[in-house]
Amino acid sequence: MKIYYTDHFELPLPDGHRFPMVKYRQLRQHVVRSDYHLQDSLIVPPAATDEQLLSCHTERYVSAVCDGTLSNHEIRRIGFPWSPQMVERSRRSTGATLAASRAALTDGMAVNLAGGTHHAMRDAGEGYCVFNDAAVTIRTLQREKVIQRACVIDLDVHQGNGTAEILGDDPTAFTLSLHGVKNFPIRKSPSDLDVDLDDGTSDEQYMTALHKALHQLGNFQPFDLAIFLAGADPYEHDRLGRLKVSKEGLAERDRTVMQWCLDRNIPLAIVMAGGYAPDVKDIVSIHGMTVQLASMHLRRTKQ
Repeated sequence: MKIYYTDHFELPLPDGHRFPMVKYRQLRQHVVRSDYHLQDSLIVPPAATDEQLLSCHTERYVSAVCDGTLSNHEIRRIGFPWSPQMVERSRRSTGATLAASRAALTDGMAVNLAGGTHHAMRDAGEGYCVFNDAAVTIRTLQREKVIQRACVIDLDVHQGNGTAEILGDDPTAFTLSLHGVKNFPIRKSPSDLDVDLDDGTSDEQYMTALHKALHQLGNFQPFDLAIFLAGADPYEHDRLGRLKVSKEGLAERDRTVMQWCLDRNIPLAIVMAGGYAPDVKDIVSIHGMTVQLASMHLRRTKQ
């Protein structure tokens, strides 16, 4: 399986901003050390081009990000201070989802160890999201006539408002978001299918909601590609999640999505999205299990 990583494009961040980023290097190291991935390929992706970014974002916004002319308000909304490294990493993270999707179309499944920047909108970034990797990927592959229809299965605990804003009026791109109803963002853009979860949602309740959502998603087939945001933040000990889903429950979530796509021969690109547990080892173990399950599923289909 092809696994794309961007953690060596580190950002020069002050102490208060480092926590959301530290998981990426540790996750790659976890994958490298794991015997499950001896046959997998770890690849540095190409950066997303201006043309690709402009398929979803306004020229003003792309220029402001790349030139460093974002306003102080825009920078605070993103959550990272501007730097040339921030621009490069954001391009690479988007490029990684595009590369993983291309690989999935050939191999059946692939992974980006970053990505899931679903709060980025047409003309603004938000919540540690600069460019919307899933939307840019879908629009780019459609323009290249590689795919016609795609779906986003967003299981980050926060609603994918940016993806919904960009793709919401597009009948060729279906957006599904399963998220905490009282969680960030306060103002949510409507997805094609939004599933609201109450604070304290348990494993059983979560899986019941997921199965129902996937059944509804099945009514909108066929899809040439699925992008799965496998957020670690529904975890019961996540600082920002507010749900009560265990690590075992998250693994069952991942298996369910992967099997749903395999049963329908839908190529699947998996991205990591959020994770904010106090102990970064918990975040890495959750994401690591997602990557491990993907590799195992793909190997079984090749046998």
